[in-house]
Amino acid sequence: MPALKPTKITGTVTFLGHVADRQAQLASTPLTRIDANFAGYAAESHGGLTRPSDSRVLSQYPRNTEIRNTRQFSILSEEELALIAKEMGVKTFDPQWLGASMVISGIPDFTHIPPSSRLQFSSGATLTVDMENRPCVLPGPVIERAHPGLGKLFKPAALGRRGVTAWVEREGVISHGDQVSLHVPDQRPWNHVPD
Repeated sequence: MPALKPTKITGTVTFLGHVADRQAQLASTPLTRIDANFAGYAAESHGGLTRPSDSRVLSQYPRNTEIRNTRQFSILSEEELALIAKEMGVKTFDPQWLGASMVISGIPDFTHIPPSSRLQFSSGATLTVDMENRPCVLPGPVIERAHPGLGKLFKPAALGRRGVTAWVEREGVISHGDQVSLHVPDQRPWNHVPD
């Protein structure tokens, strides 16, 4: 019996980007296509089969422990970016400011799709959603350059709207304008909230 359930929800890729050197800059550079392989995207600083652990998993591992890289892609929602922009009082919000790998339109409440959901693209390339990507203060200085005085507004405006991280389950080409279908785990919600 299949454990993943195809939905009738589809979206469209409206932005692709990469950060070649995370130490040099946070902002991403736009792309028209990504050749996704099991290590992610070869030119992306977040690529690789493994990565050093960071603040997302400090409760599990000491910082810089080598772990499986489930953060190969940072994916945002076009609709949620519009809500961030509105709350910050700017006309538009450029996904490059966040170092985004991808923006998708058309999938409702995107940041809260279930972990282990699959995003399947026109070529068959498939990304597995790891978890919600929490907002942080790092984009503040990048936003400040475009909108002086507003960088500090990003973190509260992006709470629950920062998208998800994901990793490659099936290799393939992802192109700007591609359709993407959402597949979700076929299980009931887990109703026990951890302390």
